[in-house]
Amino acid sequence: MSSKKQFSTKVSHSELPRAVDDDVVDEMPALHPTVELEIQAKVDLNNPEAVGRGLTLAEEERLAAREWEIEQTRARWDRRQTSSREARTATAVEQSSIEATREFKKRAGCVNRWADPEESDPREQLTAEQLGVVNREAARMQSKLDAWSRAAISRRLAEDVADGNSMMSAVVGVFEEFQQAPGRVIPIAAVSEVSRREVSIEGTITQLWESSNAAIQQVGLIEDETGRTKVTVWEKSRQPAVREGERVTLRNVAKSWYGGRVSVAVTGWSDISFPAREAWWE
Repeated sequence: MSSKKQFSTKVSHSELPRAVDDDVVDEMPALHPTVELEIQAKVDLNNPEAVGRGLTLAEEERLAAREWEIEQTRARWDRRQTSSREARTATAVEQSSIEATREFKKRAGCVNRWADPEESDPREQLTAEQLGVVNREAARMQSKLDAWSRAAISRRLAEDVADGNSMMSAVVGVFEEFQQAPGRVIPIAAVSEVSRREVSIEGTITQLWESSNAAIQQVGLIEDETGRTKVTVWEKSRQPAVREGERVTLRNVAKSWYGGRVSVAVTGWSDISFPAREAWWE
């Protein structure tokens, strides 16, 4: 009986000869961090609270600043039930407005000395006789200028008289100035004399006629006790239609000239009201 010996052909990895050939490439190369990883590592090391949120140091600072701002906005310094914060704010704003108005008037005083708040009242510079005439004329003018107070009219008259103008010239000039002030309804005869591009008038529509221009909604004549003028209502103005014989008030209508005559046009910025219709509703 013969015996056979079995020899193992397995060789451990440690027993294998190491390759010394330079052409052999190591299958497990060394890993090196990228520049981005190094930067993020430094950020995480210096700012450990931001780790896990994926934020850089700059982003973390912006977030913290925003959270602080929200917290400060919600927090109120004065939390009392009887807080005077609103009253103090209103007082401060009012005082600031007063100071700004005063500064503006002081600058305006360079053009008109009566606008300077440090200038005394012009009525104090008149004689007793002149002041009596001024007050009498102011009362008479106030009955025709219902939008102006007697005190305002008398002061304006006193300014002209103190500047050396005659009483008659002051009365005529001040009356025309107040009558033709912006926003005031002026006589139709005064439309051509006003230097503004927009005026307000009131009168009766005496005539309407058809227009061949599709852009014109209505065209006709408006008349009051002083005169009459042509009025055009543009289609794009989207204003209510007027009727012949109806009294209307036209505010902020545009002036225009054609053939040496002045006329008015109702635009989208204008306003048409009907005193008779409003009186009926009352």
